[in-house]
Amino acid sequence: MKEICGQDWIVARPRQSPGILKYLARQPIFDRRNAVFGYELLFRSGMENFFQPKAGGQATEYVVDNYFLLGIGSLTGGCKAFINFTREGLVKDYPTLLPNTQLVVEILEDVAADDDVIDACRRLKKAGYMIALDDFVFAQQENPLTNFADIIKVDFLMTTQEERQKLARHFSAQGIKLLAEKVETLEDAASALDMGYTYFQGYYYCRPQLFSGRDVPSFKLNYMRILQATSRPELDLKEIEEIIHREPSLLFKLLRYLNSAAFGLLCRITSIRHALILLGEKNLRKWISVVALLDLGLDKPTELMVTSLVRARFCELLAPRIGLKKHATDLFLLGLLSVMDAVLDRKLDDVLAELPLADDLKDALCGKYNRYYYVLQSAIAHEQGDWQRFRDCIAHLGLDEDRFPDAYLPAIQWVSEIFKT
Repeated sequence: MKEICGQDWIVARPRQSPGILKYLARQPIFDRRNAVFGYELLFRSGMENFFQPKAGGQATEYVVDNYFLLGIGSLTGGCKAFINFTREGLVKDYPTLLPNTQLVVEILEDVAADDDVIDACRRLKKAGYMIALDDFVFAQQENPLTNFADIIKVDFLMTTQEERQKLARHFSAQGIKLLAEKVETLEDAASALDMGYTYFQGYYYCRPQLFSGRDVPSFKLNYMRILQATSRPELDLKEIEEIIHREPSLLFKLLRYLNSAAFGLLCRITSIRHALILLGEKNLRKWISVVALLDLGLDKPTELMVTSLVRARFCELLAPRIGLKKHATDLFLLGLLSVMDAVLDRKLDDVLAELPLADDLKDALCGKYNRYYYVLQSAIAHEQGDWQRFRDCIAHLGLDEDRFPDAYLPAIQWVSEIFKT
């Protein structure tokens, strides 16, 4: 039913239990300025494509373990978290286990507006929670739950242009905000804006319109090369020094960073090599990740950069579980480069032709079947919450689903730390 588009290391790990969460995905929700308003979080207790808490008294423990202990703040970077709740979850007041400042309670379209559900919504509104109605269609406009709704989500794949317009007119007049979900084309994104929709969600926002025949500016190629150099297990300072020599903007930013009050440098810098040594390996890797990625995507939504880094770290964390520990750096680069077509507005084949990459990496990125391909596709499937496709991918890798690591949350936490710099 749901489709997803489009942060040193693990800060805290939740205690393991038979029902502990292993799978989650998140999809960004943008506002009219293309800033991230929130994320829809999809939690799964296993490979089943639905949330199924344990029965009886264990249900509350499950919610606490998987929502509260994991830390919604670390998953959303302080933005709103949209979480689906079943009828049982609503009636038992499970949303109140989470702060009303972080949570948007999303009610699925199959939840009937009976007296118990209406009472639950009334309690949530009184407690200061936002409520969103999912997969709304015009025939439901008299649904009693609209009296509690702050946001109504409209599926752009299942509605006509006329229906979307009617919903916008009807509910905007009541002060309810409209969210366009499953937006997949430039035309749908533009029409949603014109009709007054406030929030937007879908593949289009992770797949910017691509234009062929455009040269990559030289500075972007140098940034890609320095990302490659700093993703290797052993840093080659000579190689990094040569790249910085070719890219004055990198040198300027390096010197400005070293000269900042935060760094507190007390001596004069005599060379690029001297600057790199002063920075140190850990700070150098972190600084390059931020500067290069953000400058590569200077004219792109920040979320695209976040997706790139999360995917890269996710692939890297899978490496030891599938017998590719020695290739973890390659897998990091694999995830990083997987969105470079969107970042650079060029066909991926053209981008890869200009980078000195191993054939296995290039083949996987171009859609040819090998182990790297299935690693990348497992990351993308997990990112999209497509658990069946994820299961197929890890089967090709020889990884049993019961041994699948909690890799996605640490990847998000790692990227969050980077963007705090």
